[in-house]
Amino acid sequence: MNTAILALHRVRVPLFAISIVAIFGGTLLGLLLPGGRLAWAADRLPPAGLAGMVAGYLLAFFGARLLGPPPEPVVVTAPVAGRWLGMNSPVDKVPSHGVRVYGQAHAIDLVHEPLDAPRPAFGDGPAMRRSADYPAFGQPVRSMVAGTVVRSSDSQRDHRARSNKWAVAYLMAEGALRELGGPRFVTGNHITIQTAQGRYALLAHLKQGSALVRRGDTVEAGQVVAACGNTGNSSEPHVHAQLMDGPSTWTAQGLPMAFANVSIGHDPVPRDGLPGNGEHLTAS
Repeated sequence: MNTAILALHRVRVPLFAISIVAIFGGTLLGLLLPGGRLAWAADRLPPAGLAGMVAGYLLAFFGARLLGPPPEPVVVTAPVAGRWLGMNSPVDKVPSHGVRVYGQAHAIDLVHEPLDAPRPAFGDGPAMRRSADYPAFGQPVRSMVAGTVVRSSDSQRDHRARSNKWAVAYLMAEGALRELGGPRFVTGNHITIQTAQGRYALLAHLKQGSALVRRGDTVEAGQVVAACGNTGNSSEPHVHAQLMDGPSTWTAQGLPMAFANVSIGHDPVPRDGLPGNGEHLTAS
């Protein structure tokens, strides 16, 4: 039963994408075609798309509940070194980013906040700061796991940060357009690594031209694979990290994870875990 539910739950994102194409494509063709069988078929695409959207929402709403509790967190290597702030953390809520699509149910965002290089305060200065103004930009990003690279992209450009409320409103509108382009335009430059156990670690929003590994390369946990950037649906330079049960963000489900041997909050003793929202982690 769970296998069938999981299989249906996986197809909800492609179903949403196909439904959107059917609604807009059918509407446009209905306006352009003069009549006949093609026009008749085009007129039926929008209702079919709406039905697909409803089915997708039902799968999204009920699927996760029917699948039951998530497995125990998998311990992985922290993808960063130094002092980083946790944001959109699964410690506080799941799904951590508000949705389960793209395998990000248990993802976390990490923003670099070294004590000797303050991060620009939100709302101060220009609406769209240079990415280079942020201490995270260009910081080394490390593989969370040992395994084989199955996807590596670094061609998208780094954009400016969205550094006040008006710029964030622009980001939300921009994000809706990125969604139409699919996961690649949401994650920006990213690297996905497959483990021997069949798990997949994804690192996203990487700096343009910074990837040090390519598809088929073998990497070790902790190996530097790229640099932190500000690509895709990103408000400022940061590292987005997630663990998945499949290689494709179209169909993969997110898996819980914990960083090995990191200090969290004010506790100096290293342990396995993740920072909550507003908590710092320090990784060696």
